[in-house]
This record gives sequence, structure tokens and C-alpha cells, in this order.
Amino acid sequence: MLEDRTAAAPRLAPQLTPPPDPWPDGYPEGYAVVDVETTGLARDDRIVSAAVYQLDGRGAVQDHWYTLVNPQRDPGPVWIHGLTSEVLADAPLFGQIAEELAARLDGRVLVAHNAVFDWSMLAREYARAGSAAPVRQRLCTIALSKELGLPLPNHKLESLAAHYGVVQRRAHHALDDARVLAETFRPSLHAAASTGLRLPLLACQPLTEWSDAPRPIGYQRSYRSAGWRPSRKRPACPYPNPGRYEPGGRLVQGMRVAFSGDTSIDRELLEDQAVEAGLHVATSVSRLTSLLVTNDPDAATSKITKARSFGTPVIDEAAFTQLLRDVAPAPNR
Repeated sequence: MLEDRTAAAPRLAPQLTPPPDPWPDGYPEGYAVVDVETTGLARDDRIVSAAVYQLDGRGAVQDHWYTLVNPQRDPGPVWIHGLTSEVLADAPLFGQIAEELAARLDGRVLVAHNAVFDWSMLAREYARAGSAAPVRQRLCTIALSKELGLPLPNHKLESLAAHYGVVQRRAHHALDDARVLAETFRPSLHAAASTGLRLPLLACQPLTEWSDAPRPIGYQRSYRSAGWRPSRKRPACPYPNPGRYEPGGRLVQGMRVAFSGDTSIDRELLEDQAVEAGLHVATSVSRLTSLLVTNDPDAATSKITKARSFGTPVIDEAAFTQLLRDVAPAPNR
């Protein structure tokens, strides 16, 4: 059903207030508001539809685009996205729309609701197609809502839409979800600009290779480059825990480091770097945790809540990667 690729989208709600003037220096010059529907949430799942609204630097709509995608497998939760195998049978493969989609993403910040998911799905699809998505930065509207302190009951798109009076017409339809997100992103962007708020931009690390070969015994899928890597439990850290990180000081070998939330560097790679530096990567937070790394310190995750209650220092990813460059040796080594 290739005709669905050019399905008409409702016009956006009228601009209620003009953008603030002057506009902050350093804000991006363009955005690609993206929504993808998928066969599921796992690393091996596929995209079944995608939509992009192109916005200029101040949030005005320049264009919109939508396509179905044949996932070459069971379409997954049809009761959510409504796309059956019959509907998708004549849709293009991702490789056939990759170039057109890339042209709509190129040079723009990718904007999505829970952006790490949409970005990860796109990055894996491009890797399967033998190329890379031309996206260098992403912005999550959940993170932006938190930065703005919006009084939302939760972080669902429908709550953000209700806050701004945007009507959802077809929830979980990629084109309508992208429209709703574009309508809600514009006033959020203007609110941020009016106060000079630093936008919560994260770098995107494209995948370069991918393999859909049958899973060998004893191996697991890797988020990083390709293919397969041996499944292994991390070896025990050889250094004793020297205690908590002292803000302003150096990391010390043996410190227990936990991570929470989205990271711009692939999480697995970031953890490997920490282990190579002599740190202990912890999967949870306890009184023994030396440091928690998160890019969203105000999120009410269990790890952040525990870190606050224990008085565990919390820093962001950029600060952590800087500290990794000069980790102090373990005492009495």
C-alpha cells in the first residue's frame, strides 16, 4: 500500500504566540520530529512505519513525510499500531526508503518522545541496510518537559498533548504521533528559548555494522558494531572499594559506579571503559556505591532516589568521561 506513504496529515494548530526575540545563540538550526512504530521493543525488532516532521530552528513546520515499512517478519502488536501483515506486504523495505528518510534527517536534531528508543531503532535499521543515519544529536521531549518543569501527571505523550491542548486523532499512528509531537515541541522550544534554557541535547553514536544471523550458542547481541560478542559476566574488580567519590577530586580504582538513564555513548561501551580504568560497574545502588552517573538527575528512578537517600554523589556523563581520563591508582597497589 505505497499510497499510504503520502498520507495527508492534519494541519498543525495555529501559532498562538510569536517566538521570543532575541533567539538564544547556539540553538539548533533545524529539527526532525520523528516517530516510528515497530514490531516490538527488543534489539532485534523492526520498524513497520515511520514519520518525520521537519521544523526550522524556531519550530515552524517545513514539511512532513510518512511511510510504511515491510519488516520482513511478523508485525508484532497489531492491536497497538494496526498494521497487519497484509497491509505491510507491498510496503517498501527499509533499505528502499533509507535514502529518502536520511535526506529528511540530515543536518537536523532528531526530536522524539523517549528519543533513545526511536534513535536506536533507526540506527539498527540503517546498520542492517549497510549505512548510517545522518543524525548527530537527539533531543528527548520527555527530558525537555522535565527541564521546563511542566506540571504533567506522567510522561506519556497524551499528557504532554493535553497540557498544550493538542488533540490526538490516531494514537500509535506514526504520522499523527509525529504531528502531535511537533505541535507540543514548538511551545516547549519557545518556553526554553524565552529563558535561555540549555536544551537537553545528546550525541548520537551510529552503528556501523549489524548481523541478523542466527544466534550462536553462548553469544548475545551487542549494541556496538557488529555482530556478536561472547556473553560474559564481568570479572570481579581486583581493587578494594576506596569509598565514595569526592566531588572535585579524582576517581580511584576500585570505586563502585552505577549508571541510570540514557547515555550518549552506548551504555555497554561506557561500562567497558569504566572497567578498563579499574572501576567496579554496579547494576544497582547501595550504601557502598561510590558514584551514580546520569544525564537526568531529576528523574524519579529507583537508582537516583536511592543515591539521594544514601548521599551518593551524582554526576553527568560528560563529567564522568572527563574523570575517566585520569583515574588514580588503587591505594597500596
